[in-house]
Amino acid sequence: MNQIRRLGDLILSLIEGLGKAGIFLGSAIFWAFIPPLKVGRVIKQISFIGVKSTLIVILTGSFTGMVLTLESFYGMRKFGAEALLGPTVALSMIRELGPVISALMVTGRAGSALSAEIGIMRITEQIDAMEIMALNPYRYLIVPNLLAGIISFPLLASIFNTVGIYGGYIVGVKLLGVSEGSYFGEMRTYID
Repeated sequence: MNQIRRLGDLILSLIEGLGKAGIFLGSAIFWAFIPPLKVGRVIKQISFIGVKSTLIVILTGSFTGMVLTLESFYGMRKFGAEALLGPTVALSMIRELGPVISALMVTGRAGSALSAEIGIMRITEQIDAMEIMALNPYRYLIVPNLLAGIISFPLLASIFNTVGIYGGYIVGVKLLGVSEGSYFGEMRTYID
């Protein structure tokens, strides 16, 4: 009986946490549409989230494309399908790996820093001071980060995809000897 009660308490606490996260997200989205928008803060956060995460996204994307090409090549060579190496790498990067891995890299780099910054502001009572001065913490802290992430993530994912495809090109064409025409030739057909 005690185990069932503990399991019920665990499930209720998980649902409560999901509800709090939903209310937080709903409040952030609500305040994103209420003027005035802090454009300067949004641009600063785009620089922090997007521009400063570009190097890690480029490095991760190039090595992911290289490894994906290397692993795919040996499997495709068994079936005589080396000509489909380029489309395979491009489809894998664009559909699956690009958005997921770039988001993980950006979240690991920028998300942890933003969480630490807001946590320190809560501990040192800076957020309470903002509320006392009649400043909305959502408008100044959350909305710029949310908008900067919405703008930066797709751009970084596209950079990841492009660099990954060219990383695969370096390994496939320069190292493994696949022809350049067959690497890029069918890519547009399969991606469309």
